[in-house]
Amino acid sequence: MLENVRIILVGTSHPGNIGSAARAMKTMGLTNLVLVDPECEIDGKSVALSAGATDVLNNHKVCATLDEAIADCGLVIGASARPRTLDWPMLDPREMGEKAVIEGQKYPVALVFGRENSGLSNDELQKCHFHVFIPANPDYSSLNLAMAVQTLSYEIRMAFLASKAYPAQEEEYPLSEEIEGMFNHLEETLKDTRFIVPAHPGLVMTKLRRFFNRARPEIKELRMWRGIFSSIQKSVISAGQESASEVDSDKK
Repeated sequence: MLENVRIILVGTSHPGNIGSAARAMKTMGLTNLVLVDPECEIDGKSVALSAGATDVLNNHKVCATLDEAIADCGLVIGASARPRTLDWPMLDPREMGEKAVIEGQKYPVALVFGRENSGLSNDELQKCHFHVFIPANPDYSSLNLAMAVQTLSYEIRMAFLASKAYPAQEEEYPLSEEIEGMFNHLEETLKDTRFIVPAHPGLVMTKLRRFFNRARPEIKELRMWRGIFSSIQKSVISAGQESASEVDSDKK
């Protein structure tokens, strides 16, 4: 199950942090490291700070975008250290570990960490089903990247060791690429009905993303929603064709 847990580092700028993160992962039995659009390469410093976790470094993958890195994941959790404009479904580290272990039995699970200086962007966080926040000392909450990876990897390991107490998951959730397909379909539908004006889209899709992530539709429910969107689009097209026919008749 631990092989299904994917640690994703986005836009990492210091090679030493990659090595330290690899060390933090390996001590907790995690080996699946993905770098998204890194601003540096793995080098001697990375190897030195990995302290023997060179196998994790050697087997890492690089992706150009977060979408590519999480496409086949059924659960995506983003580490966020600061409040956002819109509240997102939130987990504490212990809840995160338990959810990752339960769902990691069925499909890949991604734990996403952002840039050293600015974390994850709002757009990147919106691609996550949940956010996780480490409740550090509010007077001194200075956790570096490797510390954050270590803390959350520890919670996953502890949950894994206790996993026999968890009930088997019966629900089937869609993968990230299927969720993105639904959001794209929803946006097209809302543009077709003119609920969204392309020139002034506002926060409609952001709020709808939050709604659906909070609801966490199962795969059968997602397919039902896609069917609803298709039905609406067909009705809009049909109404447009009827209107065009009426105009032609009036001209005659």
